[in-house]
Amino acid sequence: MDLRVSPALTIPAAELGWRFSRSSGPGGQHVNTSDSRVELFWNVAESTVLSDAQRARLGDRLDARLVGGVVTVSASEQRSQLRNREVALEKLGELVATALAPDAPPRRPTKPTKGSGRRHLAAKQQRSATKRQRQRPLAE
Repeated sequence: MDLRVSPALTIPAAELGWRFSRSSGPGGQHVNTSDSRVELFWNVAESTVLSDAQRARLGDRLDARLVGGVVTVSASEQRSQLRNREVALEKLGELVATALAPDAPPRRPTKPTKGSGRRHLAAKQQRSATKRQRQRPLAE
């Protein structure tokens, strides 16, 4: 099953690799015999659907997750292998879509307005007065 990351990018099923193993956690006697944990891997470095710019961007942003140009996602939250496969596909799709998303526009630094500065000072004076009222009066 192909993985649709965005309208412009679909990863073909032939480029995705699967590995199955026994999952930890609840499941009773059934868990000892079924390979419900799923690992999904995709070779970013050798993918045919990526442009050079996309490959460089993924390499940059997923640097900590790439091992030899391959990104791996695992899922063992569900008890069934089929559901874990669907979860792993969703995770990989979100990961790639987030990594390929354009940068946010840079923040323009702004100064606080005069009104907000006045309100800030008034609030500080109010807090100061409240704390002053809590003190014991000076003994004369």
